[in-house]
Amino acid sequence: MGRRQRNRQRQQQRRERGGGGDGQGREQAGWEGGYPEIVKENALFERYYRELRIVPEGEWEPFMAALREPLPATLRITGYKSHAKEILQCLKNKYFKELQDLVVDGQKIEVPQPLKWYPEELAWHTNLSRKILRKSPQLEKFHQFLVSETECGNISRQEAVSMIPPLLLNVNPHHKILDMCAAPGSKTAQLIEMLHADMNVPFPEGFVIANDVDNKRCYLLVHQAKRLNSPCIMVVNHDASSIPTLQIDNNGRKEVLFYDRILCDVPCSGDGTMRKNIDVWKKWTTQNSLQLHGLQLRIATRGVEQLAEGGRMVYSTCSLNPVENEAVIASLLEKSEGALELADVSSELPGLKWMPGITQWKVMLKDGQWFEAWKDVPSNRQTQIRPTMFPIKDEEKLKVMNLERCIRILPHHQNTGGFFVAVLIKKSPMPWNKRQSKLQRKLSQRTGDISESVAAAEDGSVEIIEEPPDAEDKESKETQHLLNAESEQSKKDGVCGPPPCKKMKLFGFKEDPFVFLSEDDPLFPPIQKFYALDPSFPKMNLLTRTQEGKKRQLYMVSKELRNVLLNNSERMKVINTGIKVWSRNSDGEQFGCAFRLAQEGIYTLYPFINARIINVCIEDVKVLLTQENPFLSKFSSETHKRVKDLAMGSIVLKYEPDLSKPDTLQCPIVLCGWHGKTSLRAFVPKNERLHYLRMMGVEVFKAKRKEENFESKTEEGDQDSTKHMEEEMDKEHNELAAKMEAEVDEEPIHELMESSVIEPENKMEDAQPSSENAENRDVADLSSVKA
Repeated sequence: MGRRQRNRQRQQQRRERGGGGDGQGREQAGWEGGYPEIVKENALFERYYRELRIVPEGEWEPFMAALREPLPATLRITGYKSHAKEILQCLKNKYFKELQDLVVDGQKIEVPQPLKWYPEELAWHTNLSRKILRKSPQLEKFHQFLVSETECGNISRQEAVSMIPPLLLNVNPHHKILDMCAAPGSKTAQLIEMLHADMNVPFPEGFVIANDVDNKRCYLLVHQAKRLNSPCIMVVNHDASSIPTLQIDNNGRKEVLFYDRILCDVPCSGDGTMRKNIDVWKKWTTQNSLQLHGLQLRIATRGVEQLAEGGRMVYSTCSLNPVENEAVIASLLEKSEGALELADVSSELPGLKWMPGITQWKVMLKDGQWFEAWKDVPSNRQTQIRPTMFPIKDEEKLKVMNLERCIRILPHHQNTGGFFVAVLIKKSPMPWNKRQSKLQRKLSQRTGDISESVAAAEDGSVEIIEEPPDAEDKESKETQHLLNAESEQSKKDGVCGPPPCKKMKLFGFKEDPFVFLSEDDPLFPPIQKFYALDPSFPKMNLLTRTQEGKKRQLYMVSKELRNVLLNNSERMKVINTGIKVWSRNSDGEQFGCAFRLAQEGIYTLYPFINARIINVCIEDVKVLLTQENPFLSKFSSETHKRVKDLAMGSIVLKYEPDLSKPDTLQCPIVLCGWHGKTSLRAFVPKNERLHYLRMMGVEVFKAKRKEENFESKTEEGDQDSTKHMEEEMDKEHNELAAKMEAEVDEEPIHELMESSVIEPENKMEDAQPSSENAENRDVADLSSVKA
C-alpha cells in the first residue's frame, strides 16, 4: 500500500472519529461547527505601543484597524529562470484578466496589483483569501495555477515584508552567503535566485549555506530549496548562536571561511504577524521579548564574527518591539567599537514606506511595570531584564550609531505585516577578534606555525582579554585541534560522513555520508562517453550518498561547496546539498549507459552535453507533455529523422524559441527524454509538465480535473481514452518504462507535509537523498491530459 493511500485512510478514519468532515463532530463537542473566534483585543499590547510611540501621531486607529484585518496574499515570481517573463505575461494577460468584474459571494474581486517596491513587477499582492481561493469555482483555475507553479518552483507564496531582507543584502553571483535561521526557506529561495541571476552560468562562484536549529524544519527548508534545482545550496543543522567556524582550502593552505553576505532573521515574539497569526492577540506579553533578547543578541554577534570585512549583514525580525530590534542593534554597535556601521538604505527600495528606527524607549514587565534605565531595575528583576535592553544614554555615542537608519514597517502604511530591518556593514575585525589575533600571533612565534595560527585567530568565537599563560596554552591547543582535527583518509577518499563527534549530533535523523567520485572511478567513463561530456565537465563535483553497494543516484555540487564539504565534515551536520543529475536505470547498460538523465539537474548538465540532443518544435513538445509513450510517427518529420538512427536510451530534448513567431513560447525548454524502439518519451514531473503546457497556451485546467476523476474512477470517458492509448503503446518500451517507474515513489513532498506527520521512515525522500530509496519523481502519469 502506498503512502498516498495510507494518508487517505487516515483522513477517512479522522472523519469517522470526528462525526464527519463537515464540522458535525465539533458541534457535538460544543464547538458549534468550528473553533471559537479569537477576540482581536489586547489591552497590554495597546498600552505598551502607545507609550513607546512607534506609531506616528494621529495614526493609532488606522494602525490597530489594519492589525485586525486579514493579511493580503502575496506571491513572488522566481526571478532567475528564463521563463519568468513568460509566467508574468501569463498571469497578467490571462488569469488576472479573468478576475476583472468577477463577483464571489456578493463581493467584487479585486485584481492583484504589483508591489511597487519590488523590482521588475515580480511580486504581487491580492486581497483574495485562501478560503475564497479554495472554495470558489470561479477561482479554482487560478488556485490550481498557483498551487502547481509553486510546487515546481516558479512561484513562491511569501509575505510581502519577508521579501525585503534578501533585497537589501545586495547579493551578487560570486558572494558566499550564510542564512543563519533559514527555515522554512522563502528568503533562502530568494538568495538562491540572486546567485543564479545569469542562467548561462551553471555554477556561480558563490553559494548559500542555510542553517536552522530545528531538525524537522530543516527538511521543510530542503524542500523549498530543492524546487530551484541549484548545485550551490547546502542545508545544515546547528544552533545559530554557536554555529561552527568553517574552513576552506586555498591552494593547499587552510583559511577560515568568512561570508560576504549574512542573513540574520532571528526568532522573535512575532507581534508583527498578528494579521495572519491571530493567536498572537491572546498570547502577547512583553515577557516574550524579554526572554528572546539575549538569544537574538548572541545570534547577531555570532553573525558579525563570521562576516568578511566589507561584507553586509541584514538583521531582521517580524516584531515591532524595540527590545528585540533597536536594543539588539545598539548593543551590537556599542561593543563593536566602530567595527560595524549601520548602512543607509533609504534609497535602495523606492516605493517602500517605512518608519525610521527610534533612539529612546522603555522596558516593561508583563505585569505592566515600566523601567527607563538599568539603574532603576531592582535586584530581584535583574534576571528578567538585562542592561542591553535599554537605550544608550550617551548622546555622542547615540548620534554616531545612526539608529534612525533602521527600518520599521507598519501594517497600515502599505497593507502589510509588521517588520523590522537593519543593515550592518563590517569595516574591520571585531575587537575581541583583534585581541585573540594578537594572542595567537604571540603563540605562533613559539610554535613557528604562523599561517595556521593567524587563520585560527580569525575564528572570533571567544573573547580573550587577560588570561594566564596556562590558559593561553590550553586555548591555543584547543584552537589548533579544531582546525587540524581532519581525517586525512576520509579526505583522500572524498568521503564527507556524518559528524563522528557525539556532541555534534544534535538530534533528528541520521544522515547518509557524502561520497565524492574518485578520479579513477569506473562509473564515470561510460557516462562521459555516452553523453560526450565536454572535457571541462567538473566530474570531481559528482557525489553519491553511499559508501557501500551499488550507487543508484549521482548528485552534483559546485566546486566551492565541494571545498566546504571536504574540509568541514567533522564540524557541521549537513542535512542536504547538491542536485540529482543522473539516476541508475536497471536495464540501461544494454543501451550503452547505466544512468539516465534526471530532470531536476538537466539545466546544470546541459551546457556540458555534446551528444544525444534532439531539437524539437513546439508541436513536438506538446505531444511529449500530453502523451505518455507517443509513437515516433506522431512527431514532426524532422524529429523523426533525428532520432531514427540514434541508439536507444536517455536523451536531451531541446526546444529553441522561434523569434519570427512572437505568439509562441519565447523561452527555451530542456527536457529529459527516453528514446525507445518505436517511441519517444519525456521524463518530466507532473507539475513541470503542467507549467510548460500553460506557457504554450494549452488549457490544462480540465486536464487536471480529468486526472483527479481518473484516480477516483468516476469518469469513464477518461478511462476509455487511457485504455486506447495503452493499446497503442509499444510493448517492449512499455515494459522498460514500467521497470523504471517501479523505482519511483509517487507521493510529492507537499502531501507528506499536509498529513501533519513527519515519520522517520518517510524522512522526506525527495529532499533527503539516500543510498537505497531516495528516487526523484521524474516519471509523471499524464495520460489523461489533452491539448
